[in-house]
Amino acid sequence: MKKKNTLLRILKITGITAGSILLLLFLLPILFPGQIAEEVKAFANRKLNGELNFKEANLSFFNHFPSLTLTLTDFSLKGSAPYQNQTLIASEEVAFGINLKNLIFDGEVNIDQIFVSKAEMNVLVNEKGEANYNVYVSEAKEEKTESSNTSLRLDKIVIEDSHLVYNDKSAKILMDAKGFNYRGKGDLDQAIFDLKTKMKIESFDFVFDGEEYLKNKKVNADLLTQVNTNSLSFIFQQNNLIINKLPIDFKGKLDFLKSGYDIDFSVKSEDSDLHDVFTALPPHYVKWLEKTEMEGNTDLLLTFKGRYNVAEKKQPDLTFNFKVRDGYVAYNKAPVPASDIYLNFETRLPGLNPNKLNVKVDSLYFNLGKDYFSGIVETVGLETPDVKAKIKSQLNLQTLHRALGIQNMQFKGILKTDIVANGQYNAAAHLFPVTRGNLVLQHGFLQTTYYPSPIDNINLTASILNASGKYKDLAVRVKPAQFVFEGKPVFVDASFTNFDDIIYDIKAKGELDLERIYKVFARKDLDVKGYVKADLALKGKQSDATNGNYDKLNNKGTLVLRNIRTKSDYLPKPFVIQEGVFAFHQNQMNFKNFLATYGQSDFKMNGQMQNVINFMMSDKAVLKGNFTVEANYINVDEFMVNAAPTAGEKTAEETPKTENPETGVVIIPSNLDFSLTANAQKVNFEGLNIEKLKGRLSLQNGVLKLQNTGFDLIGSKFNMEATYGSLNLQKAAFNYQIKAKDFDVKKAYNEIKMFRDMASAAENAEGIVSLDYKIAGHLDGNMQPIYPSLSGGGVLSVRDVKMKGFKLFNTVSKKTGKDEIKDPNLKEIDIKTTVKNNIMTIERFKFKVAGFRPRIEGQTSLDGKLNLKMRLGLPPLGIIGIPLKITGTSENPKIKIGKNTEDLEESEYEAVANDTITKANP
Repeated sequence: MKKKNTLLRILKITGITAGSILLLLFLLPILFPGQIAEEVKAFANRKLNGELNFKEANLSFFNHFPSLTLTLTDFSLKGSAPYQNQTLIASEEVAFGINLKNLIFDGEVNIDQIFVSKAEMNVLVNEKGEANYNVYVSEAKEEKTESSNTSLRLDKIVIEDSHLVYNDKSAKILMDAKGFNYRGKGDLDQAIFDLKTKMKIESFDFVFDGEEYLKNKKVNADLLTQVNTNSLSFIFQQNNLIINKLPIDFKGKLDFLKSGYDIDFSVKSEDSDLHDVFTALPPHYVKWLEKTEMEGNTDLLLTFKGRYNVAEKKQPDLTFNFKVRDGYVAYNKAPVPASDIYLNFETRLPGLNPNKLNVKVDSLYFNLGKDYFSGIVETVGLETPDVKAKIKSQLNLQTLHRALGIQNMQFKGILKTDIVANGQYNAAAHLFPVTRGNLVLQHGFLQTTYYPSPIDNINLTASILNASGKYKDLAVRVKPAQFVFEGKPVFVDASFTNFDDIIYDIKAKGELDLERIYKVFARKDLDVKGYVKADLALKGKQSDATNGNYDKLNNKGTLVLRNIRTKSDYLPKPFVIQEGVFAFHQNQMNFKNFLATYGQSDFKMNGQMQNVINFMMSDKAVLKGNFTVEANYINVDEFMVNAAPTAGEKTAEETPKTENPETGVVIIPSNLDFSLTANAQKVNFEGLNIEKLKGRLSLQNGVLKLQNTGFDLIGSKFNMEATYGSLNLQKAAFNYQIKAKDFDVKKAYNEIKMFRDMASAAENAEGIVSLDYKIAGHLDGNMQPIYPSLSGGGVLSVRDVKMKGFKLFNTVSKKTGKDEIKDPNLKEIDIKTTVKNNIMTIERFKFKVAGFRPRIEGQTSLDGKLNLKMRLGLPPLGIIGIPLKITGTSENPKIKIGKNTEDLEESEYEAVANDTITKANP
């Protein structure tokens, strides 16, 4: 009986306790809802520097039992400046866990947990290092007199089924984590705290400097990170990661600085399985891995250490080491695997400077049945690399293909290589590594999934020899090389010796459809086209071509081109050869009815070029030519270095936009010496519509000259001579002479910008004038004249012009009370002017108008300022006159009686050292 009573007492106590707890679970949200909600809202307003919105707030034990949580639904928080208008976090719900003990006994609202569910988190950092996550106001920034019963001392952070994007343009890092699940503990209210976290990501992408290193990878992580919010510093003390199946130890630190960051990262995986390494690579490797048997041990180490500071031109050092031991690869149960694979790969990139790149393959070795490959390669630098290499192999390529399962292509043949090289490659110093190398490919075959026909019957015997490390002892021979494509054989036999003065012997015969052969290697939608048919025999010495010893050359044959697209550093658009037949004879290359297009422009050329072989073999050789060019239409604007694309062309996504972007001047290649006769029906240049252009043009030493060139413009005949050359990519010089007889001044003002700028007062003038003018100066990056640089002079002959609305004469009329001077008709007047330092000086000229005899001289600036002297001779003979001085601007002239005036301020233009064009007498 006693035991029964005891049991009943225990059950009663348990029931009362459970009931009390259940009652408390229901009552607390009712007893404290106003206090908790108001305290949390006040805390958010005080602590968050970002716009916060939510649909409704609910207080409950049951959303994240057993925690009492204030849950905000449809939650969103915008970022800090400069991203205050963009969302930092948007979530279906965000819940704040309330410390129950502090709430009941102290009346304080202490937030110790945060729960985030199904959120979109978008963390952004711009090029200046300004971030959108600086929304939390630290204690140091709060008013000292302010008190609150709410605090943030987090014990737990939980993020479930969310999407996190971290895009840091200052560090060139992009991370995209889908299916992001995170549990962390820390005290975020402290300036320095330890953050212990567990993380799981279903799909993780990592991109650095535009290169994709991880794609769609599963990540599991157990992390311990020390965070310093005062200096925004992170110390990764213990970070065990698993990327797919590859275990990685990640340690280091990251300090964000005022203008950059200081970083010390170490990513290491020791004694891992080769198979597990491939599971961490991009998806197409994973698909290949499903059919591949793979064994071997690997060591991997990546370090990224140093300071990034744009102003100080500092960047971190990047190193990567990878080793493979006892490797074995057999794709799809290949009968002969690649076995005994050994690899020691090291690369260093100090300061992320490509010219200091060091790549070292200390050894790469594998067996393929009885065949083998053995290689050692080390390079230092890119522009003038130091090279050490020793490669020897004998491979059945079909067996290799089966063993490795290389995707999207099939290849066959027997490949033998034996290459040894040691030394520096430096074209400017005529240095080439000491080299002995032989390569033989027999019965080769190549077919890809991009094109149905193979390149077949490939046979190649090539050798390279250099005993001294100098150009003069370098010899390259291809004897022979041949293959068959689309049933058409191609044959090449060539040798080159003494690269200081190349002795060449080349024979080439065959046909190639470049569009089809390009599709063998690339996608079908790429626009690469062209047809080449060659039957050439070229033999001689470079110096004989240079010195004019053409009788010692033996160059002959033909080269037929169709639909060839070529690009040059000098031209922003591709130059398309629609049709061209070249006939080689000694040093000459003749062509007839050569048809080409460039953007909207079309050309038909006939003539000959000299020094072609020398030009192809040396970047210092000058290509000479004499030919005629005919065109229906030429758009000069498209030849500018950074010309805007025409309709249908794509632009770069990240092109910076400026108010007046400079497109770059037209560059004349310095290695061309051409003389041609041009005949173009229409030419467009900066809005000018030029017709029936005929003239002589020459290109020499990077300078273009026009001689005896005539054209129609605004319905009149113009003749000109000009010299033009670029001084750099954004500045050019010109020397120009133009003669135009009896052209319409109103059309000139409406259609010629330079005429508008230099004769702005002619806006409402009507009539006929003639021009004989010489001028020289500089052009800016938009091919517009730089007015202070202009110098020259000439004569404007007025045959019959009505100066309608000309403010100068109208103001004189108003000031003197002589209505006859308003809107005068001017006839048979020669106005001589000179231009220098942004000032146009007008020589004295006289004319008659309604019995008056005005006389004008003085200055105007090219930006419209006036300094003129005028004598208004009164009827009948003008013996008696009124002296006037005219200042102000062409838009607002100021006229006073008097003679003395002050010269306009000149704008001196600093000379350019390499400008020989404007210094010549225009």
